[in-house]
Amino acid sequence: MTKTRLGKTNLFIHPIGLGANAIGGHNIYENIDEAVSKQIVHTAVSHGMNFIDTAYYYGLGRSEELIGEVMKEHGKREDFVIATKASHTFSDGKMIHDNSSEFLIQSVDEALRRLQTDYIDLFYIHFPDEKTPKYEAVGALKQLKDAGKIRAIGISNFSLEQIKEANQDGYVEVLQGHYNLFNRDVENETFPYLSSHDISFIPYFPLAKGLLTGKYHKDTKLTEQQRNHPLFNEENYFSNLEKVEQLRQIAADKNAEVAHIVLSWYLSRGPIDAVIPGAKQPEQILNNIKAAEVQLTEEEITRIDTIFNS
Repeated sequence: MTKTRLGKTNLFIHPIGLGANAIGGHNIYENIDEAVSKQIVHTAVSHGMNFIDTAYYYGLGRSEELIGEVMKEHGKREDFVIATKASHTFSDGKMIHDNSSEFLIQSVDEALRRLQTDYIDLFYIHFPDEKTPKYEAVGALKQLKDAGKIRAIGISNFSLEQIKEANQDGYVEVLQGHYNLFNRDVENETFPYLSSHDISFIPYFPLAKGLLTGKYHKDTKLTEQQRNHPLFNEENYFSNLEKVEQLRQIAADKNAEVAHIVLSWYLSRGPIDAVIPGAKQPEQILNNIKAAEVQLTEEEITRIDTIFNS
């Protein structure tokens, strides 16, 4: 698979990456098997899926540690493009966000140790804090980039105004944010800004908690937690399912799955260079990577756009 350049960075990645919040993310998911977590990463890289997206918050450093172990076992650091993030810290027993220069510099050094490497390919400010000027926080990452500790600068979960402030000096290269076919708010104003400044966009929750995989049906029994989520509540669930059902014919025509169609559609969006679906089993990697083989026609792209704009 030909790799794609991530925005204006010098990073070349497989367009289907691995969202690694289930890799050692014991604080996010129950019953995580770390041996399986490592096998997932090994499987990804051995099949050319080099873009691995993690964060300190995923297992409070454990995800980074496991990925670092895999990199050492694999033996070729250049086969990995590692993105990680930080902003979470503790104050008086409560988790807060910190974007201060001191915190970000310390966070990068700590992530380097956990990953057992001397550089991080892409480092994000995970969430904005309430006090640090955004351009000042990004300026600290620019210093780290100049020092060779990181190769590219990212921000995550920033509003449009915060993005503009952060990019005051033109240093922001990647934005990560919540985006999927059911949540397209960023298309209206944020996407045009990103495109005009050559900033790449990486969507998280691309499969909308599994709803966009096609695995749910009208008779699927939902958990109470799912029924309390806006995507699955009584008001929205069945209309959302009807939209997903319309993707099944497109998938059938392509000899593909609904999830492959969805991921391929994202890659047709202007500022999106890669998607990072998660995986809890190695075989999911092999399935996700098939999305890169799907070629949607302009008519199909427009049809999907229309279905989820109605």
